[in-house]
Amino acid sequence: MPFLWKPYKSDVTNFIEELKAKKPSLEDEQRAGRALLWDRALDRSALAEWKDAKVPQQPYVYQTKTGS
Repeated sequence: MPFLWKPYKSDVTNFIEELKAKKPSLEDEQRAGRALLWDRALDRSALAEWKDAKVPQQPYVYQTKTGS
């Protein structure tokens, strides 16, 4: 290993670091967007009702039901 060895950084890593340097508020905006859509409290009772109301699917959905 040479004395002037420099660790490798991929083009994608360089791009992301450059993007974050140009726009420091990017990570905060991403967190706010995630909180808006994904980080929500679940209604446990509604989730339980939804699971209880689920109808089992037949093995082959395109086959008509037989009389048995």
